[in-house]
Amino acid sequence: MKEKILITVKTYPTLSRKYAELVCTAGVTPIGEWRRLYPVRFRQLYEGQKYKKYQWVEADIEKSTDDDRPESYKIVGDSLLTIGEPLPTKSNWHARRLSFLNKVNVYDNLTTLIDHAHLNEVSLALFRPTKFLKFTCEEVAREWDPTKLEDLENQKRQLDLFQDEETVTKQLEVVRKLPYKFSYQFEDCDSKRSKLMIEDWEIGALYWNCLDRANGNEEIAIHNVQQKYWTDFIVSGRYDPVLILGTTLEHHRKRAPNPFVIIGLFYPPIEPQGNLF
Repeated sequence: MKEKILITVKTYPTLSRKYAELVCTAGVTPIGEWRRLYPVRFRQLYEGQKYKKYQWVEADIEKSTDDDRPESYKIVGDSLLTIGEPLPTKSNWHARRLSFLNKVNVYDNLTTLIDHAHLNEVSLALFRPTKFLKFTCEEVAREWDPTKLEDLENQKRQLDLFQDEETVTKQLEVVRKLPYKFSYQFEDCDSKRSKLMIEDWEIGALYWNCLDRANGNEEIAIHNVQQKYWTDFIVSGRYDPVLILGTTLEHHRKRAPNPFVIIGLFYPPIEPQGNLF
């Protein structure tokens, strides 16, 4: 079936043994139904297919047969196409609020959301914490899993038979692995405390940009990321942050105690009081 979808989620690329490099992509239909789209090898897409967040796309999709999460769909062939420009941020994100925030259910109770996930009723959701407690940064492995790198090299060798070396290198270039993981700690409406990792592409890109500007000083780069995601988004009181949560397939199937991670942040500016009336 052909559907129109507003892209609201692009996670930082990961290596997949089956699909090489993958970007978790999700969005909502015009009536507010969630769609998770895969496989998306974002850096291999053609012009006219490379979408931005809050940009409408159109594609022929079909329900996934190997991912039973209710929102998971496969893109058929090369049917993915972008439509117009990303929705603007003017007027306090008015267009984005109308097409996204106002169209989907927003949870405030994490236990309720997890219960629905365990029943396989939901695996993507908007969640509004009652209180943000902390933004954390922890060092992780700096290199990709050697097994996945070996699989990627095998795919390169297979493509070498049909394409020139420059094209293969561009398509299967290994994305830089983030050496840190960033997380939010928060409370829900029942004072339940949680800590979830942020896997949004934006935070990964921000770290690398900050590192470049700091001439490779990781301490300064981390400080600047924290300045944006904690001081600006949370402490300043200028924004109304809402978390976009998604389950990982493994933890969803295992009905883990909390199968969710943060796959996006929706952060419109606070509406001026006069706009309420």
